[in-house]
Amino acid sequence: MSDLLQTPLHDLHLKLGARMVPFAGYAMPVQYPAGILAEHRQCRSAAALFDVSHMGQVDLVGADAAAALETLVPADIVDLATGRQRYALFTNDAGGILDDLMVTRAEDRLLLVVNAACKDADLRHLVTHLGHRCAVVPRPERALLALQGPQAAAALARLNPGVAELVFMTGGAFELAGAACFVTRSGYTGEDGFEISVPAEQATSLAEALLAQPGVAPAGLGARDTLRLEAGLCLYGHDIDASTSPIEAGLSWAIQKIRRPGGARAGGYPGASVIDSHLAGAAPSRRVGLVGLERAPVREGAALLDAGGHRIGKVTSGTLAPSVDKPIAMGYVPAHLAAPGTELRAEVRGRQLPMRVVTMPFQPHRYHRG
Repeated sequence: MSDLLQTPLHDLHLKLGARMVPFAGYAMPVQYPAGILAEHRQCRSAAALFDVSHMGQVDLVGADAAAALETLVPADIVDLATGRQRYALFTNDAGGILDDLMVTRAEDRLLLVVNAACKDADLRHLVTHLGHRCAVVPRPERALLALQGPQAAAALARLNPGVAELVFMTGGAFELAGAACFVTRSGYTGEDGFEISVPAEQATSLAEALLAQPGVAPAGLGARDTLRLEAGLCLYGHDIDASTSPIEAGLSWAIQKIRRPGGARAGGYPGASVIDSHLAGAAPSRRVGLVGLERAPVREGAALLDAGGHRIGKVTSGTLAPSVDKPIAMGYVPAHLAAPGTELRAEVRGRQLPMRVVTMPFQPHRYHRG
């Protein structure tokens, strides 16, 4: 653990009794004394505060930044209005996913949040391909907090009432507990909530101010994983990677019409021809949601079998879901076996456990859309 990087909230995690684990090169809290189950329920019923400072924050600055970024992602960035946020994907020449990221347009720049394990590679990717068109500015001096749950808005509004005006996938600059922050109404739990970029030296005081609010408690990586899985959201390196296309991953919604064949700015990003063919129906596999028909959990890596016992795919994420109270999983199967209602089996310790393909999310999203 001594060789790991630490977030600005490291001492606070220890003070709160967190169990720390290695994650993406950082020492991160997997849970606090209340435990993963309690933290999961805290987020679903009230508000949970997560430290996500290990993720990468990068600014793109310059008049050409949006058009430049479109050469690396299939999303519509040029038409993104000030204060709006969009989910995007870095793709490779084979149509695979190098990383998924959030992009927000501020007054004078694009704000990117990328995954911790990918941030060094993403930064090289951005500098190599866009550095001649816009300034690529990493922001390691900023921390990132996620306040999630049905009471998150009320808690944050006590520090600045203006945040209540944000709706899902919008953002803006706000002062919180004396710190100049950039706040987006977004997150990765399926609940209403916020992600807060804050100067690193003020992160602890802001976190303590939030934890002092009624209904707010800390939560770690364990609950974050069960929450995002119930919400049907992909974890990079598990449910999506450089070998899965956005279409196979069920992320075609992240490719706006203007970037598709026939659109005014179609293509022009790595792997566009492969992804276009997948949009047209050529995707060989699909990410599906699975519910176990028995109580035994099915974990990542378990083989998926068809009715004849033939291996046809594998589980990429799985857990016994606290809110759903069933074993749930995501995995990839051939496109012809991806329809909801299809019955498959998962191989776990020599047993074949029955599972059914279902529509995701497993737990309904409760985003605040206004």
